[in-house]
Amino acid sequence: MKVDVLLGLQWGDEGKGKVVDVLTPKYDVVARFQGGPNAGHTLEFEGQKYVLRSIPSGIFQGDKVNIIGNGVVLDPALFKAEAEALEASGHPLKERLHISKKAHLILPTHRILDAAYEAAKGDAKVGTTGKGIGPTYTDKVSRNGVRVGDILHNFEQKYGAAKARHEQILKSLNYEYDLTELEKAWMEGIEYLKQFHFVDSEHEVNNYLKDSKSVLCEGAQGTMLDIDFGSYPFVTSSNTVCAGACTGLGVAPNRIGEVFGIFKAYCTRVGAGPFPTELFDETGDKMCTLGHEFGSVTGRKRRCGWIDLVALKYSVMINGVTKLIMMKSDVLDTFDTIKACVAYKVDGEEIDYFPYDITEGVEPVYAELPGWKTDMTKMQSEDEFPEEFNAYLTFLEEQLGVEIKIVSVGPDRAQTIERYTEE
Repeated sequence: MKVDVLLGLQWGDEGKGKVVDVLTPKYDVVARFQGGPNAGHTLEFEGQKYVLRSIPSGIFQGDKVNIIGNGVVLDPALFKAEAEALEASGHPLKERLHISKKAHLILPTHRILDAAYEAAKGDAKVGTTGKGIGPTYTDKVSRNGVRVGDILHNFEQKYGAAKARHEQILKSLNYEYDLTELEKAWMEGIEYLKQFHFVDSEHEVNNYLKDSKSVLCEGAQGTMLDIDFGSYPFVTSSNTVCAGACTGLGVAPNRIGEVFGIFKAYCTRVGAGPFPTELFDETGDKMCTLGHEFGSVTGRKRRCGWIDLVALKYSVMINGVTKLIMMKSDVLDTFDTIKACVAYKVDGEEIDYFPYDITEGVEPVYAELPGWKTDMTKMQSEDEFPEEFNAYLTFLEEQLGVEIKIVSVGPDRAQTIERYTEE
């Protein structure tokens, strides 16, 4: 048995949560493999809207096992708030959710360090969410981290040592802070965490595979935010690509099956960083309004632009994508013309590959296609797609070399159309 991987191909916010929720009925296990509470997955169904930050999106299917893997960083206070809200809405978690002992904990001082580091950068800010993600992964790599399993072993000693080290750094930065309320909520989160199953997730996932159980690995953020392959330094602190499923869950590369790559019919980005196809005009504002492009965790307005096929082809290559899933097709329903970036012009030279640096002097080269000018939100099968929309899909498939298997025409679970269905 192999694991399937589902991940974002752009700068995050592609709609992974909805797709995981749609695909979950086909799987026995859903496992999150990286990231932290800086990434929110929004799901809408049965008239309700949910935002998941750390908990896998398969949690709404009662008979599924959900795993927070070792590659995830977890804030106990934020986890407690998220889990209690879900339980209050009728979704019990205690028997459905397992947490890796090797997952690293985001400490209260990590959040303060995050703010202090950003403040020290001045105009060179990366635009972090301030959730302490970067400092937590820094401690992990420098072998100073505190893990979920440590809650059961010498916890006070390990927490105290980490806190003292962080406070020394904050002192050197002359950064003023008050830890009282943050630490109180965090300690309450630690007590709450103790009610859950702490597991050796690498053994658990591989045992499920040995027992022929189907496993879906869920990523956070997007490929262009990957620490190695994204638009560095404006990236997250983990590997958001398919390889991250191997290191974030303990799955061997030869156990990877399907790789579902999710992208929007256009492109968005939150925070600082290069964005070659960004629009600063009425068209960009219209995309933002129609797409409700505001961060599900931060509430920040997302920058909007036309689809970037240079970056998307790069993402498909890096991840070994086998099936594509296009989200928010309906946002473009009213546009007369649809543009797609097919190349970059750099120093007067046209290139069709993603270069080392896209921070300056990158001009998008566009292909233009006619818009479909049709409300697609009520459509239930690909037979209803307008001719112009089919032409857009065909164009994208030819450019990317992979079939678009699923098309989303609205935020609700039901507004999801599968293509190329087998007889």
